[in-house]
Order: sequence, then structure tokens, then C-alpha cells
Amino acid sequence: MAYNHRKAELEWLRWKEQEEKQLRELGVDEDAIQRLHTYDWKQFNKERQYQQRWRDKPGMIEKQYEQGISVYTVEMLLDEIENMQLWEVLKKTDKLTLEMLVMRMQGFSGRDISRSTGVPKLAINNRIARLRKKLKKFL
Repeated sequence: MAYNHRKAELEWLRWKEQEEKQLRELGVDEDAIQRLHTYDWKQFNKERQYQQRWRDKPGMIEKQYEQGISVYTVEMLLDEIENMQLWEVLKKTDKLTLEMLVMRMQGFSGRDISRSTGVPKLAINNRIARLRKKLKKFL
């Protein structure tokens, strides 16, 4: 889901107004309230930049789907498995590892997967190797 700038800003402003009202009721001077407002606004903007960068950035699979390229998703992978033991192992595996597996199955390089997921290449290889070991027990 995309990050909604305006909605987040309005929520922050409502929260800040309530906080400033409480501070005034407690007798805090206006200069301190203004400094706190400025500091909180800077923190809010940093968080907003982070949310925009990571929520709005689609993964490699989503990009392919939008471009009309044939895509094999995690859900499609799980739907095609007939062996219940194998299905159970994959169902218990975290979604990020399964996404990496699907991308690897589609021929993406470790660097492409790393760019898409934000996970280092070595960690991707380790996750897939651990999953491979688990799967060998059932095959």
C-alpha cells in the first residue's frame, strides 16, 4: 500500500494539537512548546521520507507484473504443491524467503534479488540454502 502524505500529516497535526493543549494546561511556556513542535516536525519528516522510500518502492515481482511480464508468485507456488509435507514446510517459511526463492526460480541474480528486497546477497544465499536443507529431509 502506498504511503499517503496528506493523511499522515493531518494525523500528526491532530496529535500535535492535542499534545500542545495538554502542555499549555500544565503550564509549560510557549518557547518550550515551540521548540518541541519544531523537533517533532523534523522527526515526522524523517519518518515520512523513510515511509515514502520503502512503502512506495515496489519489489521486483510487482514491477514485472505491472509491465505485463509473466510472473510466478509465492501464492502460485504454494497452490501447485501436491505433497502435503512439502507444502507444510513451505507454508511455515517466512514470505520474504519464499519471495527470494520464487525470484531465484525465475532466473533473477542475487544482485537483482538484493536490490528488490533490500537484503544483502549473502543473506539471500543463506536463507535459500537453509530452506534447501529443510526440503531435502522431505524429498
